[in-house]
Amino acid sequence: MHSNVDIRRVKEEIRYKIWRLMEERNIARFPRPVYGRIPNFIGAEKAAKRFISSKIFENADVIFCCPDSPQKPVREAVLEYGKTLIMATPRLRKGFIILKREYIPRGSEWKAATIRGAFRYGRIVEIIPYKIDVKVAGSVAVTIEGARLGKGGGYSDLEYAILRELGLVDEETPIVTTVHDIQIVKEIPMTKHDMPVDYIYTPTRSIEVKPAKYQKPKGIFWNELDPKYLKLIPILSKIRRLKVGNC
Repeated sequence: MHSNVDIRRVKEEIRYKIWRLMEERNIARFPRPVYGRIPNFIGAEKAAKRFISSKIFENADVIFCCPDSPQKPVREAVLEYGKTLIMATPRLRKGFIILKREYIPRGSEWKAATIRGAFRYGRIVEIIPYKIDVKVAGSVAVTIEGARLGKGGGYSDLEYAILRELGLVDEETPIVTTVHDIQIVKEIPMTKHDMPVDYIYTPTRSIEVKPAKYQKPKGIFWNELDPKYLKLIPILSKIRRLKVGNC
């Protein structure tokens, strides 16, 4: 049984191992160095294409995607295929951004798929008015059993918890990640707060995690939430007031 301190240490060791390997083997690409980031990698377009060619993508109308560099080809494809793209604003400070094909001049999808472009062409909202069909997350490392490791800020897990609290995703909503093959590791310690993935796409492989080993968080663990987040992320206070009001 690992303590929380042990888990944090092991996770950090895995992160630094992946970041170091990607830099040393020149797999990493701009923005570099990749330390402290969801690492962009050579082959990100191929990994994205595997997801874009899947039934999961084809059947989705509303796709929630992280703003990280290696997932830019996914965001661009969502817009080009006329689907609705939802992104979180940086650190969730301003809520979420909704982008639709009709908001964007033809040929500017690549611009809209960047953070700057999303702010320019998108609509900022606190509460998303759509059910999410797929959530796409960036990862530093994953296992074929669906364990996922982010860059350490916890925002992807918190995004999922918020979406779950609002009833916009459920246990059956697919969670997808695109990574380089080198980012697949043997083991990642998981806690009840951590969001696992259902599908992993690399430049060479498409992996469906089945059967699911890890349970997805059912919402926000309010009694364990750092109070600073309530100040920094206005939507959290709103959700808590809604929950208290409905009790």
